[in-house]
Amino acid sequence: MSETLSTESYKGVRDFYPADWVRMEVMFARIRQTLREWGYEEYNASPLERAELYEAKTSEEIVNEQTYTFTDRGDRRVTLRPEMTPTLARMVANKRRELAFPLRWFSIGNRFRYERPQKGRLREFYQLDVDLVGLPEGEADIETIQIISAIVKAFGATESDFVIRMNSRALLNAACEAAGLKGEQVRQYLRLLDKKAKMAPEAFAAASATIAAKDPLSLIEHSSEAPEVALEKRKLLDRIETLKMRGVENIVFDVGITRGFDYYTGTVFEVYDTDPANPRALFGGGRYDGLMALFGGDPVPAIGFGMGDVSFADFLETHQLAPSGNEGKPQLYLGTPTEGDIPAAQAFADTLRAQGSRVFVNLTTRGLGDQIKDAVKRDIPLFIAYGADEVAKGTVRMKILATGEEAGLPVSELPARVRAGS
Repeated sequence: MSETLSTESYKGVRDFYPADWVRMEVMFARIRQTLREWGYEEYNASPLERAELYEAKTSEEIVNEQTYTFTDRGDRRVTLRPEMTPTLARMVANKRRELAFPLRWFSIGNRFRYERPQKGRLREFYQLDVDLVGLPEGEADIETIQIISAIVKAFGATESDFVIRMNSRALLNAACEAAGLKGEQVRQYLRLLDKKAKMAPEAFAAASATIAAKDPLSLIEHSSEAPEVALEKRKLLDRIETLKMRGVENIVFDVGITRGFDYYTGTVFEVYDTDPANPRALFGGGRYDGLMALFGGDPVPAIGFGMGDVSFADFLETHQLAPSGNEGKPQLYLGTPTEGDIPAAQAFADTLRAQGSRVFVNLTTRGLGDQIKDAVKRDIPLFIAYGADEVAKGTVRMKILATGEEAGLPVSELPARVRAGS
């Protein structure tokens, strides 16, 4: 006898039952609406990519430790996408002569990273990626931050609920150069800095001393010692001040924000919940002006960000802003006194659906009492029995299952009552 298969999903991924999936869909629908209001268009691509796409510019930690990479039957090395930005760069480079720049694109889909599952982090997750391609630093960077603020506020959050932390790779690179670091030393230092928040201060100082005789962070703090560092710091602080003047007041300069990817060239930022119960970053991104050039041709300036569904859902739950999930459920259970009433009930349901109602029709031979119990189990709020009497009279009795209240009404008034929920 064969072994019974487990009903558990693969570790680190999720099954989405209808109520779970509709909450996800409602969350992303609200995000889609906000982005379209800003003129952004949605795109997508296969989750399968050539492995070398990530090996070229994605962080070594992700490539070596976190990607799902395998050799297919054609002896090609393939990776399940851990992020979307390289795919975007490939797509834009493929049709750059045909596209109308600047591009305002966004994508929502699943990503895969082999990580230790924990709160806010899974092996498969859904992510929003938003990119503005074709504009140099300046107004594009400002708009990107404004959009992040607009997305979070679209759920009812206030600026006291989250903080946007901004830095600049150009500033960090200038500080590293002023400290005498070159090439691989710069990359080593930036990778170390990316882990600084998770390290004890003395451990970071000791590790930093093995790379640089003078800590680049001290040059940023006392930037008057290095003119190039002072210039980049002033540019960043001016951008932060501009954002505050334009209504994004919960933005701060944070020299520890580096982002883990090697392709970032300028502005970098992360968004955090201000509630200590949810300490993970909600959004992260930055400017990556050199990525398109990997595919040949001139560099194309670009800036973008990503947001994972797990950490953002935790944020919404923490602040009691999460969508209820009721938007996807049927509003009305149309019961049938006899099996012979089903065709008339289906025809009536079609009339209600055409006017915007979500209707579930009973197709079983259960009695009306059992149908009401079924409606309660399915969490459908309204119940109507529809049979020969209702067809003849043109009236129905609607029952609100949460309270047991019943009311008679003409069928012509039913669509409005269903949409109102009572």
